[in-house]
Amino acid sequence: QHPCFIKDRSKATGLPMKSKKASSFHEFARSTSDAWDIGDDEDEDFSSSSSSSLQTLNSKVAKATAAQVLENHSKLRVKPERCQPVLSDLPTNCKVIKSSSEAQLSRTSGKKACVRSPLQKQQSLPLRPVIPLVARISDQNASGAPPMTVREKTRLEKFRQLLSSHNTDLDELRKCSWPGVPREVRPVTWRLLSGYLPANSERRKLTLQRKREEYFGFIQQYYDSRNEEHHQDTYRQIHIDIPRTNPLIPLFQQPLVQEIFERILFIWAIRHPASGYVQGINDLVTPFFVVFLSEHVEEDVENFDVTNLSQDVLRSIEADSFWCMSKLLDGIQDNYTFAQPGIQKKVKALEELVSRIDEQVHNHFRRYEVEYLQFAFRWMNNLLMRELPLRCTIRLWDTYQSEPEGFSHFHLYVCAAFLIKWRKEILDEEDFQGLLMLLQNLPTIHWGNEEIGLLLAEAYRLKYMFADAPNHYRR
Repeated sequence: QHPCFIKDRSKATGLPMKSKKASSFHEFARSTSDAWDIGDDEDEDFSSSSSSSLQTLNSKVAKATAAQVLENHSKLRVKPERCQPVLSDLPTNCKVIKSSSEAQLSRTSGKKACVRSPLQKQQSLPLRPVIPLVARISDQNASGAPPMTVREKTRLEKFRQLLSSHNTDLDELRKCSWPGVPREVRPVTWRLLSGYLPANSERRKLTLQRKREEYFGFIQQYYDSRNEEHHQDTYRQIHIDIPRTNPLIPLFQQPLVQEIFERILFIWAIRHPASGYVQGINDLVTPFFVVFLSEHVEEDVENFDVTNLSQDVLRSIEADSFWCMSKLLDGIQDNYTFAQPGIQKKVKALEELVSRIDEQVHNHFRRYEVEYLQFAFRWMNNLLMRELPLRCTIRLWDTYQSEPEGFSHFHLYVCAAFLIKWRKEILDEEDFQGLLMLLQNLPTIHWGNEEIGLLLAEAYRLKYMFADAPNHYRR
């Protein structure tokens, strides 16, 4: 199981549990790879310490144990289709055990090699990011449910009626969008919910034309200034960060896509001098870009070659992504101004909220000197985009755009629900390093619409309990 592996790993580092110096964040930072890197070697210590014991493992014992595990799992009432989509996408040399669902994957083969392979895969964690499942943008349920049920067809028809009306009822559209927006109508729905498009259908075409021309006017006016001395640092940082943006998805490694992102981010930065460009803003372009690209692409967009699209279509996608990202950032700009006060406040609010809803988890962090800022800063700075597959972020943003102050206020309750979701794994960890490793590498690789729906439901429950009564979580 996942917690056990992390527990072993953290013990292998030999970090004293009670030593304040050894367990300090600075000590941890010096001995740990950057969690933003795709090459995180989180299991290196575990694999090196366990390799000798694995080599001497008696094959008969291993075979008997594996057979017993398979027999036990076959008795569990787990939907077999839940892991089938994963199996078809996972190369046999890349799968990493992250949860109990791994044992179920092993059931598809009775060969001894397949039974033993999970033990070997633990030693090659850097290969984990190339698992296609991580890069799958499709918003189909992780359970493998059919992409379009009768209920979903009814919902899609409801959306089409709303969107085609002379004046779209935005309140009704938000209500319909909260449980998720159908892929077919998501682009126009997002433009409306973000405030980029007017509710009046007759004004939309002219509005799009005007705003797209305005954006490319900014390009002509400002983009050449990227080589000027006072803008060089901004452009250089953007240029460095863009290849790191979803590095596992081929779409974002295409030079043409990276040029589009560079223009969007640079123009936004120089038009918002109070904050300028801050690392993390680059992530916020990707959901909009993917959603607006899907309007012109029938197949999955992960591997789509954007050079197949016309120049006009690419310009429309770029301009729409810029304006919708700008609307989003208008509501959370204090996250990115000097000293990032918005994030500091949200992390403190998260700490207070968790101390009220799950005092055991809160005290566990205090016991092992884990500060919320050490893991939740990224949750706020990147809106959980580094913790979830992109397909989950897109579903999450359906709801964020339907909620009043979704990105700034409701996100706090989503983060609280997300943290408590892992309470068992958190409480199983008994040292600083093990806790930080877990919190920076939470196993959401298999998540889809179903898991996000449950997370949002719990977040809404927390908001209902605490948002209108803030004293409930203030000590």
